[in-house]
Amino acid sequence: MSGDHVCNGPTDFIYHVEICQQPHSAAVKEDVITHVEQLFVNSKLSPGDVLITNFDSTFLKQHVKQISISDTNLSQHETIDLKCCKLRYHVYQLQEDGPEIEELDEDEDLAAAQHWLLPSRDFDGMWESLVFEEDIKNKLLNYATTTLLFTDKKVDANIISWNKVVLLHGPPGTGKTSLCKALAQKLCIRLSNRFSHGQLVEINSHSLFSKWFSESGKLVMKMFQKIQELIDDSDALVCVLIDEVESLTAARKSAMSGSEPSDAIRVVNAVLTQLDQIKRYPNVIILTTSNVTGAIDLAFVDRADIKQYIGPPSPTAIYSIYRSCIQELIKVGIIQTSQSILDLRALEFMRFVENDVTKDSVLLREIALKSNGLSGRSLRKLPFIAHAVFVQKPECSLLEFLIALDKAVQQQFKEVEELTK
Repeated sequence: MSGDHVCNGPTDFIYHVEICQQPHSAAVKEDVITHVEQLFVNSKLSPGDVLITNFDSTFLKQHVKQISISDTNLSQHETIDLKCCKLRYHVYQLQEDGPEIEELDEDEDLAAAQHWLLPSRDFDGMWESLVFEEDIKNKLLNYATTTLLFTDKKVDANIISWNKVVLLHGPPGTGKTSLCKALAQKLCIRLSNRFSHGQLVEINSHSLFSKWFSESGKLVMKMFQKIQELIDDSDALVCVLIDEVESLTAARKSAMSGSEPSDAIRVVNAVLTQLDQIKRYPNVIILTTSNVTGAIDLAFVDRADIKQYIGPPSPTAIYSIYRSCIQELIKVGIIQTSQSILDLRALEFMRFVENDVTKDSVLLREIALKSNGLSGRSLRKLPFIAHAVFVQKPECSLLEFLIALDKAVQQQFKEVEELTK
């Protein structure tokens, strides 16, 4: 359910208000929006208020888990009067069940895909946790929204061409697969006025092509028949995620060189043919990833509307990642402090001058600069390693943790160096 709340004010920028309804709540979504509107009557938005979990209203306490105000980009000292903004409301409930494993061959233990009902608890908060240097997330969100809009409005594809395929490529550990899953979840929430729920089917193409050559594409057809059944429900948004799509290239090259049977090329062609068929439907989008930039099958690359490179995080992104990790540890009480880590824009505004307010933030920036070159996957593990190896107690001060994090970064580079010898 989505709706707009418009007030006369200095800006017509749209802020998305995402309302997560309690799993047990049976409240009508229009009533939920009405109570949230009442909450916002005299409210101002500041950087620390983008996630609201505590409510005075009895109705909101009973029926709402949290309210998230998205697409805000406020500095440390900015506030916005919510009465003077355009707000778009999205009400959703998280699916509590985890993924189902799709098996296509009863005689063999072949896991064809994982299948989630969206929005899923497994991906709750994932979109917000992902940090990239460029505005990659909004770019992908806007692309996907336009893609589904054009299809929904029956724009003539012979006049304006689009394939509904996204390709994220770059080195391992940069968050490509997580971004695809988070995008599927976010689209399901943002388009809740159009679709009642979402489906995410994740296919591991490496497994697909390494195990199923001998079946001449038959099992691939079975897999897409199952996907077709999901697409036939016009109330569902179906996202198909194909991980490691460079396996298409490996299969085609092997077949052409004669090192693999011709069944390999049949599998590749079966996949491409099926993708061409399902893209015609108004409720499907295809998300793909590749770890090997420049080695992706050209027949597939031609089908991708968006080809987005996802590289290792920059020091600016690293700082934001570390800051979010530290905020989480402060929230749960592992780090005990009355200070907070400033966002980087606030630190830049203070010209990185060290004083009582900025000293911890300046130290974290130095650690972020030292961490340049590490993958996003490694960065997310380092706060855990810092605590497990160098803190080793239930609670610590912010300074103690930052010193431990610095040591963990040094240890990480040392381990990488030893492994590459």
